[in-house]
Amino acid sequence: MDVQKIKLRFGIIGNSDTLSRAIDIAVQVAPTDLSVLITGESGTGKEVFPQIIHQFSARKHAAYIAVNCGAIPEGTIDSELFGHEKGAFTGALSDRKGYFEVADKGTIFLDEIGELPLSTQVRLLRVLETGEFMKVGSSKVLKTNVRVVAATNLNILKAVKESKFREDLFYRLNTVPIVMAPLRGRRDDIYLLFRKFAQDFAEKYRMPALRLTEGAQQLLQNYKWPGNIRQLKNITEQISIIENERLISPEILVNYLPANEERMLPAIYKKDSSEEKSFSSEREILYQVLFDMKKDMADLKQLVFDLMQKDGGSNDLQQKNAMLIRKLYEDHEPDAVQHPVFKSSNAKTSHADVSHIQDTEEFVEESLSLVDKEMELIRKALEKHNGKRKHAANDLGISERTLYRKIKEYDIN
Repeated sequence: MDVQKIKLRFGIIGNSDTLSRAIDIAVQVAPTDLSVLITGESGTGKEVFPQIIHQFSARKHAAYIAVNCGAIPEGTIDSELFGHEKGAFTGALSDRKGYFEVADKGTIFLDEIGELPLSTQVRLLRVLETGEFMKVGSSKVLKTNVRVVAATNLNILKAVKESKFREDLFYRLNTVPIVMAPLRGRRDDIYLLFRKFAQDFAEKYRMPALRLTEGAQQLLQNYKWPGNIRQLKNITEQISIIENERLISPEILVNYLPANEERMLPAIYKKDSSEEKSFSSEREILYQVLFDMKKDMADLKQLVFDLMQKDGGSNDLQQKNAMLIRKLYEDHEPDAVQHPVFKSSNAKTSHADVSHIQDTEEFVEESLSLVDKEMELIRKALEKHNGKRKHAANDLGISERTLYRKIKEYDIN
């Protein structure tokens, strides 16, 4: 049977290559007894593929059981899957068969497999490897011959790294992986699915089917669809019931698309984490900006100073720019730096000039080290608050723990 006939048989809508590839893999693996793991976001239609695998296998005449592992409480999941003996726990009034016993020689679909408790994962691994299990409250080993197909919307590799999912179970389930693409990765299929849902609801509620203007079609395809096919179906049903107008414009459609969700806009370039500086507060960002501005100003002063020193024989140039340089230092460093005097062997200073340049000394450029500035700020804050770290940390805009670490790091008394 070709892919198109399979789509018609199981009600699958779409022509994307990723969808066709997933169907092709399901059909090829169906005659075997290999375990299959289906991954993809919630609402992408993962539940259809276990049915395809079961129907095209030699087990198609035996039982097919679908189990949502996330919907069963942790305290009863073992009993649901493997059964229990009478009196095994409070409320166990009689023996009960589990899904693995009932589905013997058939197929069991474990949806949301990532939600299984670790203790249950150990039991499941034993079933997959040996076909053996024990009921809750029993010491008798039972055998089962079951084909397991699992699905999850979690990043299962991340769960393995975080020790929330057993690595050996992952590799045992992931013998044949099938990846379901999100709806935003199947843009050409979005309008096809909308038309199918619109027609279904028109028949269900006995009303004309919805139609979209060209602008509405574009809006539909550009939406991100975080809820995938399930969200698209839900919105189509809402519009079918609420709107009297059967031709839907962008102005109508946008009212049903959550405003807080992103549209498919051009991606913004994000620097690599190694290129970015991290700041713990807005105050630290402000300090960094001020330090950068101060460094630029110091570089400018040094440049002018070098130019005037280079042209040391020109007394007129020095006299002409002395006041400008003095003002430059007065505006930006009134407390930290004294006014510079540019000396020359040929320079002659008048009495008027001396009245403007008094109490001067040679300029010594201050340190521009960010560490030195940080140490200076910490010392000032501690002095201001008489050594009380909590108040000093609040004044600096950092946590007390961060302040303690920096005091220790810089050996501040």
